[in-house]
Amino acid sequence: MAHHSLGFVPKKSQKVSRTLMITYVPTDIEDPEIIIKHFHEAYPGCVVTRVHFCYDVRTLIDLDDQRRHAMRGRLFYTAMAKKTGKVMIRIHPCSRLCFCKCWTCFREVDAEQYYSELEEQLTDEFNAELNRVPLKRLDLVFVTFQDSRMVKRIREDYKFIQCGVHPQQSSVTTTVKSYHWRVAPAPHPKDIIWQHLSVRRFLWWARFLAINIFLFFLFFFLTTPAIIINTIDMYNVTRPLEKLQSPIVTQFFPSLMLWAFTVILPLIVYLSAFLEAHWTRSSQNLIIVHKCYVFLVFMVVILPSMGLTSLDVFFRWLFDIYYLEQASIRFQCVFLPDNGAFFVSYVITASLLGTGMELLRLGSLFCYSIRLFFSRSEPERAHIRKNQATDFQYGREYAWMMNVFSVVMAYSITCPIIVPFGLLYLCMKHLTDRYNMYYSYAPTKLNEQIHMAAVFQATFAPLLGLFWMLFFSILRLGPFHNITIFSLSTLLISIIIAIFGIFLRKLWMVSDYKPEEDEIQTVFDMEPSSTTSTPTSLLYVATVLQEPELNLTPASSPARHTYGTMNSQPEEGEEESGLRGFAGEMDSAQFQEGLELEGQNQYH
Repeated sequence: MAHHSLGFVPKKSQKVSRTLMITYVPTDIEDPEIIIKHFHEAYPGCVVTRVHFCYDVRTLIDLDDQRRHAMRGRLFYTAMAKKTGKVMIRIHPCSRLCFCKCWTCFREVDAEQYYSELEEQLTDEFNAELNRVPLKRLDLVFVTFQDSRMVKRIREDYKFIQCGVHPQQSSVTTTVKSYHWRVAPAPHPKDIIWQHLSVRRFLWWARFLAINIFLFFLFFFLTTPAIIINTIDMYNVTRPLEKLQSPIVTQFFPSLMLWAFTVILPLIVYLSAFLEAHWTRSSQNLIIVHKCYVFLVFMVVILPSMGLTSLDVFFRWLFDIYYLEQASIRFQCVFLPDNGAFFVSYVITASLLGTGMELLRLGSLFCYSIRLFFSRSEPERAHIRKNQATDFQYGREYAWMMNVFSVVMAYSITCPIIVPFGLLYLCMKHLTDRYNMYYSYAPTKLNEQIHMAAVFQATFAPLLGLFWMLFFSILRLGPFHNITIFSLSTLLISIIIAIFGIFLRKLWMVSDYKPEEDEIQTVFDMEPSSTTSTPTSLLYVATVLQEPELNLTPASSPARHTYGTMNSQPEEGEEESGLRGFAGEMDSAQFQEGLELEGQNQYH
C-alpha cells in the first residue's frame, strides 16, 4: 500500500489552487469590490479575479429536488396520457399495501393534473426561496487570485493569526474585519456539500462532540460484540445450538454472530458521519475511515482481548467496592493463545461469508426494496432505480478491511495459523471490491488523503501485533525476561521508525513538489468562456444557483387556464423532447458527474 501511495504525490493532486476559502467575513458586506480593494492595498501586486459570496441554500436545494421530481412525473404521465388516455394513481405512500379503493386516503387522482399542480406549487415556492437567498448571506467567501504565489503569500500571512499576530491591513480593514478571518485553501467545487455550509463552526463542533461521545459510551462500554454475545448466552439463547453437538455449528456460530454485530454496529458509526454535516465529501470520508477503524478495532480486538466480555463483571468491577474483596480479576487469563482460535473462525467467516454478502449487497437490496414498495407512481420508481447506483464507500470499506488486517497482525505471533486465512481474506476482498467498483457502484470523487489514511492504519496493525506480543510476554514470562525486553525494544524501534517515516513522507510531499505553470491553472480556470459553456465566475457557486432554469420546461396544470395561452395543452414536440431528455437523464445522469472529473487528478 505504501508503494502504491507513491503514485499519489508529488503530482497535480496537491492543492495548488488559486482560490482561498475565507471564513468569518462580515455578512453585511454585499459589494465584492470591498474585498478586492482590501487585498490590493494590503498585498501590493496581488490581483483578485473573482469573489464569490456563499448563501444558505438548504431549503432551496430541497425544493429544487422536489420540483424536479414533480416535473419528471408530469412529463411521464403527459406522454402516457397521449397514448393510453387519462391515468389514475393513488398518491398515498402506503397505497400499494391496500387494494381497497373505498378509503378516502387511498382515493385515485388524475396523475397528470396532480403532478402539474404539484410542480406549479413547488416552482412558486422555489422562486420565492430563490428571491430570499440573497438575504441569507453566510460569513464564507471564496476569493480567486491571478497567481498561486499570491495565495501562498496570503496564507503565510494568516498562518499565525490565532496566536495574536495580525495580518497586513488596508484602509477597509475595520470594515472587512480581516483580523478575524480564517484562511484555508479552497476545496474542489464538486467536493463541497453546499447545504452544510450554513452549519456554523461552533454548532458543528457541538454536534460533532455530542454524537461521538454518545457513540463512545454506547460502543465501548455497552454494546461491543463480545458483550452482546455473552449477554445472549446468559439467557440461554444459544443453548439449542449446543444440543446439536455439531462442531461446525457450535464453533462457527459465535464467530458468525461476532461478524454480524461488527457489520451492524459500524453501520451506525457510518451513518452518524452524515449527521455531523461536514463541509466537504473528502473530510466526510476521511472521518468515516478513522472513526470506523477506531471503533472496529476496539470492539473486535482490544476490548475482548483485555477480558471486557461481560457487562455483569464489568459493572461489578466498576461500581461494587466489595467485589475485589470477594473475587479477583486474573489478568493472567488475558491474551490467551486460545483466543486466536476464536479470531481464526472470525477471519474465515469474514473471508467466505462476508465477501459473499458484499457481492449480494443485501443491505442495499433491502433499502431498495423498501423504497420501491412505498413509491407512489412509476416516475418515482424510475427515479429510485436511477439512484440505486451509489458511490463506492471507500471510508467504510477501508475501515472494515483494515480491521480484519489488524486482527490478523495482532494474533499472527501468538497464533500463526491465522495468517493464511488473513491472506485469503485480502484476496477475496480484493476480488469482491474490484467487481463492485466496476459493475455495482457509480464513479466516486475522492481525495488521495483517504488512501493515505488507509496506509497509516495498515502501519498501525503491525504495531498492534507487537503490543500483543509484549503484553503476552509480560503476563507469562515477567517484565524482566529476555524475551520481554526484546519485545519492548522491538516495539519502541518500530514506533520510532513509523513516526519518522510519516513525518519524512509529509516533509517530502511539501518540499519536493514544485508546481509548473500549467499546473497553476486548474481545469476550471482554463475553461474557455463562451455563451454555451458555464461561465467561470459561477464555479464556486452552488449548482442550484448556477442553473435556476431546468432543461425540462414546466407546463401549466390542465386544471388552470389563466396564463393567456390559446391552447391549454402542451405542444407535442415540447413534451416529446422533454420526455426524451427525461429518459436520457434516467440513463446517464448518475455517471455523468464522475465522467466530468475523469481528466482531473485531484480526486481518484
